Amino acid sequence: MSWVREFDFAVMTGHAFQVLLGDDEPRAALAAVRAALTDGGQFGFETRDPLARAWESWTTETPVEVAAGAAASTRMTRQVRSVDGEIVVFTSTFDVPKESAPRHGDSTLRFLGADRLGMFLAEAGPAVDERYGDWAGGPPGEGSPEIITVARRTPA
Repeated sequence: MSWVREFDFAVMTGHAFQVLLGDDEPRAALAAVRAALTDGGQFGFETRDPLARAWESWTTETPVEVAAGAAASTRMTRQVRSVDGEIVVFTSTFDVPKESAPRHGDSTLRFLGADRLGMFLAEAGPAVDERYGDWAGGPPGEGSPEIITVARRTPA
């Protein structure tokens, strides 16, 4: 009896793929996903397209308001500290209503292009079924904000 559960469909959301900073991390993650999928099972995930250069708008002059239901909204700003190839290091600042001081969080993200993503997928085994450039199903390519990938496990 196997205690490993297999899935017909798995997703990774919230740009979580971007926290896989070294080459070993996406390889291990995709190998684990492939192992967890049934033959023909699909894996969907998104990452920001580096060609859109989203980090260039992450400044203290471009705040994002995050609504909190009936409570007052929280104001978030991001300040890029460094860009080194695919790696972007930044600080997020959250101004939370009714708190005496802002909260700060440091983050590092990897902006992999479609070719590099394809390379990691080809190594791990899930074959790309579909790829989109935004959440409306638009085509990927220069200027699209996302690389949304749906990959399928092919039979061994």
